Amino acid sequence: MRQKTALFIVILSITILPLIAYFKPEDPPAQAFETSGELSKEINEILNEEPQLKGSLAGVSVRSAEDGELLYEHIGATRLQPASVMKLFTASAALSVLGEGYTFTTEVFADGKISGKTLEGDLYLKGKGDPTLLPDDFNKIAKTIKEKGIERIEGDLIADDTWYDDVRYSTDLSWTDEHEYYGSQISALTASPNKDYDSGTVILNIHPGTKKGSKAIISIEPNTDYVHIENQTKTVDAKGKYDIDIEREHSENTILVTGTIPADANKKKEWVAVWEPSIYAMDLLKRSFEVQGIKVIGKIKTGIAKDNMQQLISHKSMPLSELLIPFMKLSNNGHAEVLVKEMGKVVHDEGSWDKGLEVMNSELAEMGINSDQLVLRDGSGLSHANLVPANEITSLLYHVQKEKWYKTFQHSLPVAGASDRMTGGTMRSRMQTEPMKENVIAKTGSLTGVHTLAGYVKTSSGKTLIFAILLNNLLDDEAGKQIEDRIVEVLARQP
Repeated sequence: MRQKTALFIVILSITILPLIAYFKPEDPPAQAFETSGELSKEINEILNEEPQLKGSLAGVSVRSAEDGELLYEHIGATRLQPASVMKLFTASAALSVLGEGYTFTTEVFADGKISGKTLEGDLYLKGKGDPTLLPDDFNKIAKTIKEKGIERIEGDLIADDTWYDDVRYSTDLSWTDEHEYYGSQISALTASPNKDYDSGTVILNIHPGTKKGSKAIISIEPNTDYVHIENQTKTVDAKGKYDIDIEREHSENTILVTGTIPADANKKKEWVAVWEPSIYAMDLLKRSFEVQGIKVIGKIKTGIAKDNMQQLISHKSMPLSELLIPFMKLSNNGHAEVLVKEMGKVVHDEGSWDKGLEVMNSELAEMGINSDQLVLRDGSGLSHANLVPANEITSLLYHVQKEKWYKTFQHSLPVAGASDRMTGGTMRSRMQTEPMKENVIAKTGSLTGVHTLAGYVKTSSGKTLIFAILLNNLLDDEAGKQIEDRIVEVLARQP
């Protein structure tokens, strides 16, 4: 009997036990998380006891900045929506592929003979992706044309935006976001109204009317006839409500403004995306020509500049190292998508989302990121179909510390509690007390039902921790921000 029992045990050890080991999961179940030490205990308490997290998903990952050791995770390997934290991947890939000193070029060509003070032909404006062209840049271009002796253009003004493809919106952009500044069209030729560089937008300056019952006074910045305002607003009593609604008709540049504004209200600024920004850019150049006294006989059109045309001007943008400040500090979606298309253009000679995202995936893999675990649908994080594990975000933030461009990347991140807009960025009104104030640099993110934060925090002992917090399926976005702040405070207080 003992021999039979012994034989059974041997057979069991040879056959059944290996099968049990084979089917045993290597990772803990999705809802399990590390529970070592006081750090884990405090974060676990927040995640387990916070009522706003009931029914939601919270991906949290914490690493040592010194050696990359994973110190804490809660479903850190689960893919979740990153929102604008996606920009960490885009900025890193762009710095690696394009380089800190990379600039965008805008060119002006003459198609025709210049006789005396007259261009006997068309003038072309060819964009190559610059999202930072301001009205003053068009003024400088017009002034240079005048200095070259040209005071009359017999032909047309032709906008060339063929450096990128003609797909203006990323795959998952909602139609309701078309007129919003954060959903502006992506074009190789575009213009920005001010130094926030929200390319492809105009600013509506809205003042109360001169008396109760009158329409609000609305002006456009920069001055352009490219958009038309339908003003259906009403000035109400000083105790009334500011309730202005703005919509732009699909495929049109008619902007409908409705609602009420109190009689004593301060001026309000509202950004609106235009339809076909390449024509908008050319309209601004034409206005600059008028200021310089350059007469244009033809119309504004679109077309393609040819290689044999005479180049009159080549304008360079600020370098990528400087562009990263408004891009990351203010979380500029347009900049992210331009960088994606530019990477596609530089590497594959195709300025498209498909080729740009292909480059991003490849470059991130070179940095040590498991790109097979990422679902990248755009560069900004605006898509709800983007999916990224928290552990891969902290892995990225660890690996980029070794890159030669890391200081530029680090400098671009918003600083907690720093009041200056181009320092604190989207973190300037958060974590304004010790120990977080100015000790946390991180990228924020938010979509409906999503709140995210990822970056670096200096602890009370002077060590640096890397963290990523992805909160999905929230009912209260504001609560998500508060939960993130509580978790980061726990990290900042670590000895």
